[in-house]
Amino acid sequence: MPSLIRGCDRVYSEPELREKVERAHKTGKPLRVKLGMDPTAPDLTLGHTVVLRKMRDFQDQGHVAVLIIGDYTARIGDPSGRTKTRPVLNAEQVEANARTYLDQAGKVLDLSPEKLEIRHNSEWLAPLNFADVIRLAGQVTVPRMLERDTFEKRLAEGAELFLHELFYPLMQAQDSVMVRADVELGGTDQTFNNLLGRDFQKNAGQPPQVVVIMPILVGLDGHEKMSKSLGNYIGVAEPAGDMFGKLMSIPDELMRNYYELLTRLPRNEIDQALDAGQTHPRDAKVALAKRVITAFHSPEEAARADEEFFRIHGAGRTGLPDDIPEMSVPSPIRAMDLVVACGFAATNGEARRLIAERGVRLNGEPLTDAQAMIDIQPDTVLQRGKRRFVRVSPQSTTGH
Repeated sequence: MPSLIRGCDRVYSEPELREKVERAHKTGKPLRVKLGMDPTAPDLTLGHTVVLRKMRDFQDQGHVAVLIIGDYTARIGDPSGRTKTRPVLNAEQVEANARTYLDQAGKVLDLSPEKLEIRHNSEWLAPLNFADVIRLAGQVTVPRMLERDTFEKRLAEGAELFLHELFYPLMQAQDSVMVRADVELGGTDQTFNNLLGRDFQKNAGQPPQVVVIMPILVGLDGHEKMSKSLGNYIGVAEPAGDMFGKLMSIPDELMRNYYELLTRLPRNEIDQALDAGQTHPRDAKVALAKRVITAFHSPEEAARADEEFFRIHGAGRTGLPDDIPEMSVPSPIRAMDLVVACGFAATNGEARRLIAERGVRLNGEPLTDAQAMIDIQPDTVLQRGKRRFVRVSPQSTTGH
């Protein structure tokens, strides 16, 4: 039981969970532990793995993980934490995104058939007729729905709130009824949806699920939830070197959040790793990065990523990666055009912003003027951030 609640933000309720676990052990009937994931993007982030790890804890104690691929809810898009309406995805986009989910989730979950049940909520949501939808909507009052902080905030700010977004919590709650969930996992932004599932189950004559809420993994910016749309994420399927570099860049104040949510270290070992008097902060980040990469790649790749990172970025070192892409560009060339040509920015506007933020270096020196004309010399290296390099040379003028 302690491992099932370790790291949780809140449990609704802990006595109910204890009772369900004890009954499962006595009867030999495992709990059905639900987690829904909407394939609104093709890749999972380390933020997704926080709840996946908790689901694995339940699997390790003999319970069944019920992973719901929200191929139907994804067409609306979860409004949790959203200050504006999500774009609606079509069935083809959802299907394409869902293809990679199981492989990525399998890096955390036990994929044994007796430990994992995979469902798509289109199984029961697609056949609903309009009368069925009215019946679902009749279980929730408008004031109750508008208690949801996201909706309340958007209304207060005069932002648009579309009727179809109000159906999302109903759909997720119905998922719990259809799979007869004993437990549902979610992040703090899912609390409203998860608790609504309890209500729907009671109305359907089922025992209400216990809701286990996990903290949110903060993104690399140190402020917002880790999210692909915000660009502050680390992808589960990213190369080991990229993972290592990103983890080394996280603000020091996020270290406890990352250690507690991404590792299974005992609390006393985490305290020791984060005690600057016992462990240098840089060494704590290295240890974290190697643990994460080992989990999603291998110990060998973690060691290589460590060696490569410090060969390039170690104190007093000015090395470059062994394999830098090469390309030719016109010379002279405007600084922002060079940034776009090298693929570091999609538009001139983005290039200007990167240069203004001193985010691009030419032979180690920051570019500062987006309009400056640059004479490209052979073996010139352009660098964005700590991990992206391009070696540029002047285009030949032969024949002109």
